[in-house]
Amino acid sequence: MIEFVRNVRLWFAPQEIRQEGGTPDYRFSLANERTFLAWLRTALALIGGGFAVDQFLPDLRWGWRVGLALALLAAGVLCSLRAVNHWVRCERAMRRGEDLPVSRFPAVLSLVVAIVAVVIVVLVGWVG
Repeated sequence: MIEFVRNVRLWFAPQEIRQEGGTPDYRFSLANERTFLAWLRTALALIGGGFAVDQFLPDLRWGWRVGLALALLAAGVLCSLRAVNHWVRCERAMRRGEDLPVSRFPAVLSLVVAIVAVVIVVLVGWVG
């Protein structure tokens, strides 16, 4: 937990990361930044999907529509927070010469998106 709190602090003070270890090849830092931006694009897509479900599926019962929209919106929020946390963790690991951190988040996110997609397909087929 202490490590997580330190990482959150570094979200807003990335210059402090430079105090750890050595400077990695700039290409690795730029690749880390591109990965961060890819996670943000995914977050934006999930948030857009949440709004789309709410706006474009008015025939779904209110509870289903709001539940699916909120699931996608929550996934988008978590994805955006995960993006910056992963960026900090990877940057620190590269500077320290450590292995890059591993995470179950991509698998969990994939399962959530797949489940929501299947539910949407079933409900749209059932309503339509």
